[in-house]
Amino acid sequence: MTTGSTVPGPTDQQSDSLVRTVVNAYFDARLAGATPEELAERFHENVDWFIQGDAENVPWIGRKVGRAGVAEHFAQLGENVRPEAFEVDTIMADGNRAVVLGTFRARVIATGRLMDSEYVFDISVDDAGLITRYHMLEDSWAVSEAARP
Repeated sequence: MTTGSTVPGPTDQQSDSLVRTVVNAYFDARLAGATPEELAERFHENVDWFIQGDAENVPWIGRKVGRAGVAEHFAQLGENVRPEAFEVDTIMADGNRAVVLGTFRARVIATGRLMDSEYVFDISVDDAGLITRYHMLEDSWAVSEAARP
């Protein structure tokens, strides 16, 4: 059992800085309208991508594989959802990992129903600045209900 505290060393601080830079740049690009392919280039080919929820009813969620899967997610999202609001409230970084907290509001095109949720992203970044882990938690029940025909 460890009883003492540790102070991050320069390497940890550099990692914190890199992950914050990568995460901020990703969200900036996403909100600026980058294409699915441009967004996918920010991810490692072997990214661990997962958004929990009803993947049978909501095609843009679930597990995606590789940059092609990442691009598919953003293409499906763009075809099925119209964003109304997206706020990043907090980014916490530790080493190569960041947790992003915020809220979003979007409308499902096919149903006209609104999705309104808080979210958490769990993102890891490698030394080359590529995203290697991308997990999202949201109100998956509300998202599924909004997408259900």
